[in-house]
Order: sequence, then structure tokens, then C-alpha cells
Amino acid sequence: MLIMEVDRELDIIGEASELLIRIKEYRPLIHHITNYVTMNDCANAVLAIGGSPIMAKDPSEVEEVAAMSRALVLNMGTPDNNNFRSMLLAGKKAKEMRIPVIFDPVGAGATSFRREICCKLLSDIKPDVIRGNISEIMYLAGKDRYSCGVDSNWDIDNAVGIVQGLAKGLNCVVAATGREDLVSDGSTAYIINNGHEMLSKITGAGCMTSSIVGTFCSMTEDYLTGAVGGVMVMGISGQLANACLMPNEGIGMFKVRLFDSMYNLNRDIFMREGVVYAG
Repeated sequence: MLIMEVDRELDIIGEASELLIRIKEYRPLIHHITNYVTMNDCANAVLAIGGSPIMAKDPSEVEEVAAMSRALVLNMGTPDNNNFRSMLLAGKKAKEMRIPVIFDPVGAGATSFRREICCKLLSDIKPDVIRGNISEIMYLAGKDRYSCGVDSNWDIDNAVGIVQGLAKGLNCVVAATGREDLVSDGSTAYIINNGHEMLSKITGAGCMTSSIVGTFCSMTEDYLTGAVGGVMVMGISGQLANACLMPNEGIGMFKVRLFDSMYNLNRDIFMREGVVYAG
């Protein structure tokens, strides 16, 4: 049994690294309707791993852009009614075109407007992947707890069960990122033990992760592997970026090194640095 689990863990890392190779070869177009705080970071993260980002949010063009893209990333970090309408239009077109929709429920549960967006997107669009921090995922799972910021460091009993249950209930892949990253499609679950605490000290690590997950999912119909690969990119890059810092350097240079680490990722680094356990 242990040997089978080790083989499964190595398999998922290897499969994720193959998706990175495909991204660099095909340069998929990734449509974003995202928040203006981290938009530039998300675009640069997609570029760093080999994808091609497009940030199109006006209702007059989102359907056309979605139709020419390989994935759609919806991020409600700075929501407004115009963006909400665009998300619904683009999401429905993405479903029609059979491209993956990745939903980042930033601040889920914080306000009635955000609750409305979550409810409508989950019911009308049915995202293929949801990527959020553990407090956001807990809200979506109906656990009735919410952190006033977008970050949460709570230790949650049965966190794997919460993620797996939500994924099964919504028939999608769910990725909860935090001290340990949890990814499940409702039947299979993985725990990713990459990353560094410095990632929690910069704005946009979660948003960038969602964009990278979207880029990985654009290259496969196996969205569980795509989500694992995208989450691993941020974790491994965070580790490598921190290891490169000089004693007098802080979050500014960390962010620079983070993009460099993403850009330089390859199969060998994936296989050497990736730490994934069967949940």
C-alpha cells in the first residue's frame, strides 16, 4: 500500500512537470477577469511560466475573448457590478467552448455582495476549479467561519475532509492553499508541502496561484493534475526565491526572485523539489 502511494505521488509530480513543458511549447492564452490590485502580478506570473495572459473585463468583449482563450480565470478580489456581469457572460461562453473556468473567491462571505457573486457563479457557471485560502473554502463549504482578511492561518481539523467534501458536492476540483496546500476532486486528495512563509507577506500570492492553476488546466482535461501543478509552481518558486535572498534583503527582492524562480522552473526542479502526499 505504501509503495502504491509513493508511486502515485511521484506520478502526479511527473505529470504536472509535463504540463509545464506543454505550456512553454504552446503558450496558451489565459483570459482573466481579475482584481486591479494584483492584475499585473497575475499577468507576469502567467508569462513567467510560458503562458500568454489577457486581461479583458468589459462586457462588450468578454465573450469574444473567452472564445479564443484556453482557460478563464475569475477573481472577485475587487468586485463591482460591471465585473460581475462580465464574469457571468465570459463564464457561460467558456462553458460553451469547453474551456476550464477557475474561480478565486477572494474574501468570500465578507459582504452580501460577495456572497451573491459566489452563489451566482457556483450555480450558473459551475467552475471547474476553485482555488482559495482555507477560510474562503470553509465559507463555501458552509462551515460558517470567515477571516476578515484574505489570509487565514487557522489549523483546521479534518481540513482534507472539508476540501474533499466541497469538491464532491460541487463536482469540481477544489484547492485550498495555506501552510499546507490541499487539492481534491472529491474522490482523490493530495497534500502539497511546498512553499515558504514569505509568500504570506506579499500581496498577490494567492491570485497568482489561481492564474497559474488556470494556465496548467489549459493544457489538460485532468483538472486535478492541473490544479496540483499550478499550486506546486507557487510553492516551489517561493522556496527557491527565499533560498536566494541575501541577509539584508526582504519582501521586495523576494518578489523579484519569485518571478525568476517561476521562469526558471523545469522538470528536474519539479521532481527534485516537489513534496506531495496522498491525502
